[in-house]
Amino acid sequence: MDRLIRMAGDRALLITPPPEQVPAVVAALRARRIDGIMDLLPAAETVFVTLTSAAAVERVHRELDELLRRVADFDDVSRGTPLVEQPDPVRIPVHYDGADLAEVARLLDMSVAEVIAAHTGTVWRCAFVGFAPGFGYLESDGRLAVPRRAEPRTAIPAGAVAVAGGYSAVYPRATPGGWQLIGHTDLRMWDVDRDPPALIRAGAVVAFVDAGRAR
Repeated sequence: MDRLIRMAGDRALLITPPPEQVPAVVAALRARRIDGIMDLLPAAETVFVTLTSAAAVERVHRELDELLRRVADFDDVSRGTPLVEQPDPVRIPVHYDGADLAEVARLLDMSVAEVIAAHTGTVWRCAFVGFAPGFGYLESDGRLAVPRRAEPRTAIPAGAVAVAGGYSAVYPRATPGGWQLIGHTDLRMWDVDRDPPALIRAGAVVAFVDAGRAR
C-alpha cells in the first residue's frame, strides 16, 4: 500500500486509492481520527492529508498504510457493506421546479415524475467539495447521468438543485454554471455563522426529499 501514499511537501501526504474506495477511505479517516492529521481534502480520485508537523509524517504514513490495507481487505471480502457506521443522511427538501427538469427527463427517456422519484429514491454521497465553498459533488449509481448544458448560464441562484455528469449538487450561492437545474431548496448550503459552515461535507450521505409531498 506504500505506493498509494506520496509526500506532498514536508507536512502533507497525498493518498491515491482506487477511485471506488475513496469514500470508504474518507469515512474511515474521519472515524479513526489519527493523531497528527490536521485536515482532509477529498477529491474524485485522491485524498489530500495535511499534518500538524513534519515530525508526524513517518508515524501518520504508517497508520495510513494500515488503514488502506483494512479498507482494501474489507472491500475484497464484503463489497457493499460499510466499513464504518454510516452517518445519518443530510435531508434536503427540494421543490422540483427547475428550468431543465423536462429536458433532463427527455435525455434520460423518463417522465418528470420518474426523474423526481429517482432523485429522491437515490442514496447520494458527497465525494468531494469544490467549485465554491459548500458545493458538494454528490455521487450515486449513475442513473441520473446527463451532460452539462451546451451553454452555461451566467447566473444560477443559491439553492438551485442540479445534475450533471453523474453527480448532483446544490449551488450554495449565486454563480454562473452549466449544470442542469431540476429544482431548488430553501436550505442554506453555506453559512459562516454555522459550525461547520458547510451543510454538506465530503463523505456525507444526502437524501433529497420532495418538498411538495412533504406538506
